[in-house]
Amino acid sequence: MSRETLPELYRDEHLIAVHKPSGLLVHRSMIDRHETRFAMQIVRDQIGRRVYPVHRLDKGTSGVLMFALDQDTARLLTAAFETRAVEKDYLAVVRGWLPDAGTVDHPLTRLVDAYEFAGDAAATDAQDAITDYRRLASVELPVAVDRYPSSRYSLAALSPLTGRRHQLRRHLKHLSHPIIGDATYGKGRHNRMFAERFGVSRMLLACTGLRLAHPHTGSQLDLTCPPAADMQSVIDALGWAESDWNGATFAPQR
Repeated sequence: MSRETLPELYRDEHLIAVHKPSGLLVHRSMIDRHETRFAMQIVRDQIGRRVYPVHRLDKGTSGVLMFALDQDTARLLTAAFETRAVEKDYLAVVRGWLPDAGTVDHPLTRLVDAYEFAGDAAATDAQDAITDYRRLASVELPVAVDRYPSSRYSLAALSPLTGRRHQLRRHLKHLSHPIIGDATYGKGRHNRMFAERFGVSRMLLACTGLRLAHPHTGSQLDLTCPPAADMQSVIDALGWAESDWNGATFAPQR
């Protein structure tokens, strides 16, 4: 029986970046106590050394996931994410026709796990949260999902400028353009239609790029990966195969 591995996007003596599939937790969580597969464990076994998480991707989100290979690098990378020194690109399929481009500046109440203690005020204090977005493509399908005879969808490029939990998912819901496949913030009817029509029930959200200064050398790291095959199959089926998903053109000009 072959050991599970994750595709490596970048690796040196200090850090490694891999392509995490949808449905995989980054590390063990009490919320998903039944899970036995974790990206952290897979990468550790894959390269034969300890790894340190420095940021998180939701279980349903695929894409670029970075780990440090030592405690000093972990401290530096964690600080880079917390101080907004890392630029992040995401791709999503959303309900409706998203505006051409814009910025969501909408504070979000902190989400705390049932097993996490974060202070008495943490659950009620709203934190600043900012997301740039851009519509890359759109389509109208002759399928009645709600009360209309057809249904509209967009391919969205997203760049979170802050790192709040579920920020992109909550901001897209705030815009009334929830991400397809999002069971928490999305629309069940649309999620079911995509599962039935395209055979994919995952959340259609992927981290396609991270840009940052290397924590030790200062050289620019530009880590990218295309959407996973299951998400790309939906993009192709919607006629968006030629859409430019790659890189720094996502964020609107300020």
